[in-house]
Amino acid sequence: MSKKNQVITELFNRSKKSGNYIFNNETVKEISKRIGVGNPFDVTKLDNTDKFPEILIKNDFYIIHLGNGKHKFINGIKNGFHNFEQIENKNIFEWKYRQSILNEYDTSESNILSVGFNQRIIHDFLYDDIVASPKMYGSRRTKTSLNYKIANEVINSTNIQMEIDLTTEYNGIVTVFEGKNNFPNNFAVYQLYFPFLYFYNLKKQKELNISEINCCYLLRKKQNSKSIIRVYQYTFRNPFDMASIELTKNAQYILVKR
Repeated sequence: MSKKNQVITELFNRSKKSGNYIFNNETVKEISKRIGVGNPFDVTKLDNTDKFPEILIKNDFYIIHLGNGKHKFINGIKNGFHNFEQIENKNIFEWKYRQSILNEYDTSESNILSVGFNQRIIHDFLYDDIVASPKMYGSRRTKTSLNYKIANEVINSTNIQMEIDLTTEYNGIVTVFEGKNNFPNNFAVYQLYFPFLYFYNLKKQKELNISEINCCYLLRKKQNSKSIIRVYQYTFRNPFDMASIELTKNAQYILVKR
């Protein structure tokens, strides 16, 4: 068991014993220091279930962030993590392009999304128009307070730090992006939901003239010297329920050098 999972296991056992499933960063740091985890702030970040500690899988719990250094174990992994849907053959395309010297230079999330944007894959996928001219806004972090639910669990978060990898706007349509290397089986829904709800609240409060908000998850993996990009577009049937995530469309692009 990894040191990170040892920390999570002890946190969960403490919570289960006390009946209080909310814990804070001070407790995380205290346990991390004793076990020898170098970065305690990474402990509560679980992007997918591939490396989940066994105790969470067995008890069907995951972690949600509440803000102000607080977190909570929530029951029902299926409501907090979403499996990537299969992409049908009709939505798999070869994408001819002229490679930039920077395309494969680094594999950061921002670079993955930049490749998708610069090669007009995002334009084709979102707008069916490679000459569309959406505005693009780079990675940023912000703090906000969000009130929502996850199925039957009501969540009130305060000053929660939210990271948006990329945002595009075109004709009033705002799309928030998350980018990752490789092809994991699933993802933490909050990665898309927090930015979605943030912009939805701005729209509702009439602070921004937004006509539509949607979310995209973009994955890239190198296979046999080729880059494969998968894009998934999601929305939420109920804007105030994180568990209401719904796929709108998906596609795969196999990048072929000209």
